[in-house]
Amino acid sequence: MKMSRLVAFSSSLLLGAALALTGAGVANADSSVAAVDYVALGDSYSSGVGAGSYDGSSCKRSSRAYPALWAAVNSPSSFDFAACSGARTGDVTGGQLGRLNASTDLVSISIGGNDAGFADVMTTCVLQSEATCLNRVATARAYVDSTLPGRLDSVYTAIRSKAPSAQVVVLGYPRFYQLGGGCLAGLSEKERAAINGASDHLNTATAKRAADHGFTFGDVRPTFTGHEICSGNAWLHSVNWLNIGESYHPTAAGQSGGYLPVLNSAL
Repeated sequence: MKMSRLVAFSSSLLLGAALALTGAGVANADSSVAAVDYVALGDSYSSGVGAGSYDGSSCKRSSRAYPALWAAVNSPSSFDFAACSGARTGDVTGGQLGRLNASTDLVSISIGGNDAGFADVMTTCVLQSEATCLNRVATARAYVDSTLPGRLDSVYTAIRSKAPSAQVVVLGYPRFYQLGGGCLAGLSEKERAAINGASDHLNTATAKRAADHGFTFGDVRPTFTGHEICSGNAWLHSVNWLNIGESYHPTAAGQSGGYLPVLNSAL
């Protein structure tokens, strides 16, 4: 029954897209959408750090984050927003998976960036020399090769065990910089290219692990293209000295224009 509900739900999204393209309208939301039980897991890119309008908790869950935006539009029968700022793979397995059960139809998650130490990478690159930055990026890439796949496997295996019938969508991370863009100061072009390459490396590893578990990988790099830092129309915060925690996170436009369409497409 749960699988038929999810199939009907996915079909309703396709129908809605077709009606939108032809100019037709839908008077009422499809009941199959309302029957979906949705759980949003993950780190700050899923909780919505950088988008503002937070819930007041230390997890900084935003009403402008893509999971909340999706739920607001689709009105699922239940929506459990478990994603939390700063989360690593161990935080998901140790503190977020209790939201899942056999009735869960849909799970979204972004995870792995904190494990790979991307916050420390950006701090190092902003405050220290180019050589030190490039060495720190290389260390992060090595971690993605050696350790992260096993940690992602643990998370994905646990998700499937607790939510055996759910469709699971794993969201990736954007590239941070538009190379050759309009930034006149800050990091060198070599540093920016190395950081972008490390993000690509993380996405490749995450997509492989997701596919091996039968999950859908949502690549947000295409939707963020033209909206990176240095683009002139950035959907990512650069260094924000007044609110350092929002640095290098999607803005509200990044959540609605960068992440939400990818979740919709994955479904």
